[in-house]
Amino acid sequence: MAIRLLPETTANRIAAGEVVERPAAAVKELVENALDAGARRLRIALEGGGVDRILVEDDGAGMGPADLALCVERHATSKLPEEGLLFRIATLGFRGEALPSIGAVARLAITSRTEGGAAHRIAVEGGRKAEIAPASGAPGTRVEVRDLFFATPARRKFLKSPRAEADAAVEAVKRLAMAWPEVAFSLEVDGRAVLTLPAADRTQRLRDLLGPDFATAAVPVEAVHEMLDIEGMAALPSHSRATAAEQHLVVNRRPVRDPMLRVALRVAYRDVIAAGRQPVAAIFLTLPPEQVDVNVHPMKTELRFRQPDAVRGALISAVRRALATGAGEAVPSVATMPAMATGFAETQRPFFAQPSRTPAPWSQGRLAMHMAPPLPPAREEAPIAAEHPLGRAVAQMMDTYILAEAPDGSLILVDQHAAHERLTHEALRAQRLDGGVRTQALLIPAVVELPQRDAARLAEAAPDLARLGLELEGFGAGAVLVRALPALLGNPDPAPLLRDLAEELAAWEEATALELRLDAAIARLACHGSIRAGRRLAPAEMDALLRQMEATPRANTCSHGRPTWLKFDKPAFEKLFGRR
Repeated sequence: MAIRLLPETTANRIAAGEVVERPAAAVKELVENALDAGARRLRIALEGGGVDRILVEDDGAGMGPADLALCVERHATSKLPEEGLLFRIATLGFRGEALPSIGAVARLAITSRTEGGAAHRIAVEGGRKAEIAPASGAPGTRVEVRDLFFATPARRKFLKSPRAEADAAVEAVKRLAMAWPEVAFSLEVDGRAVLTLPAADRTQRLRDLLGPDFATAAVPVEAVHEMLDIEGMAALPSHSRATAAEQHLVVNRRPVRDPMLRVALRVAYRDVIAAGRQPVAAIFLTLPPEQVDVNVHPMKTELRFRQPDAVRGALISAVRRALATGAGEAVPSVATMPAMATGFAETQRPFFAQPSRTPAPWSQGRLAMHMAPPLPPAREEAPIAAEHPLGRAVAQMMDTYILAEAPDGSLILVDQHAAHERLTHEALRAQRLDGGVRTQALLIPAVVELPQRDAARLAEAAPDLARLGLELEGFGAGAVLVRALPALLGNPDPAPLLRDLAEELAAWEEATALELRLDAAIARLACHGSIRAGRRLAPAEMDALLRQMEATPRANTCSHGRPTWLKFDKPAFEKLFGRR
């Protein structure tokens, strides 16, 4: 086929797909435009997950008729007055693609008025622009988007459910609200108020968005360098989550999901957080615009730093220092770190080093191993060989691992939490299949405060959760009332259990099979109802755990797929010690 130029409408719709991939992307672009226009109050409303209608109103600078006509043209922007500023971007938007991209795939109407001027309106439908007309309105801009993707129905088929799309849009607004605490935000979804955030300082905004539990468990993060400032809050390891959903990173007032920064945050927590858990943090980085390139991703969520190693090292150092200080450790100050160490010279505040831990002499140390009674003579072990392949417990190491000797002389090493998690999982699953998980009513129902969307998810899923022995109900806009828990779990704290379950529910879609949903929820319940690492077990408890493992299906792995036990036979030890 011969090469030909695409029609302008087709080209615009293809380009729109790079910028507006779902309603949340459109909301993000419109809110960013309002913030760049100097808005101090923002109202956002969504209907049908943002597919039926998106409304964004602001009290920003507004536009006159000439600017209004240009704003829906591709690559028209007020944010790059000269070409050289392309490498020193100081605004959230700058490409001039958002409004024309939305107009290419939806029905777009913009009403704007400058202070002291008259209001005007322009409409765009599927890329076709109408004439500018006089209108009425307060100073600022009102953008209304209807029937998103009506011009590209194939893309509309790939959208998720309205609830999932609305959740994504709410998350986008929350991240921008976190970065701009001095701006008041209100957000409605299908006529229901979801966010009402008055203008505040950063600490109060984090409390409003991440909840009082985070504010209580978090420690301040601060570091000032020659060309980099780091501020924010990092939760102590005890306030971890099952996923990375609550890791918020902001660079120059721009919320990002940059892989390098996320890895740096995980590295900072690596030595203090449990395996499989994710830290919770809100970190704000400020550096000169020429030190970061925001033009490497269509959605501008990933960045390229001029000195990535320096940024990474500074972030790791700042978070580690905050965690050490927050944990109550004695952290001695040292001289200012040389610029060579991070790439940035630090000013105003000294760096801190991790506390020195000089090992105690061996004679004063304590081997963290607790011995069980000695094994019986070999002649008495014959019956054990066939019945108990995991052998008999001989010790507990580090209050976490059970050492057992198998009948053939092999060493068995068991992770007590992982093993008990699988046992609890299978027991809960068996009860559910047998008619329902047995419950234990709470003497006093517990009220658990959660983010509003998490509380709504849990209340909506209450019938399914009741089948798992968890009886709860909505208790206002941001809380649930827990009346009963599965009896197998003992007496866990309901708050972390419900937080993890809410994250699991966020991944559920209407198309997900009910059995898969319930089994995933059971896995979360099992984790919270299992023996924790650090609990000292009696010899009889260790042996009982081994016997239950031998009688339980899928006992080789925990609910998350990690191994529950390892076996070291004689050849393995001979290889370790160089004997073969």
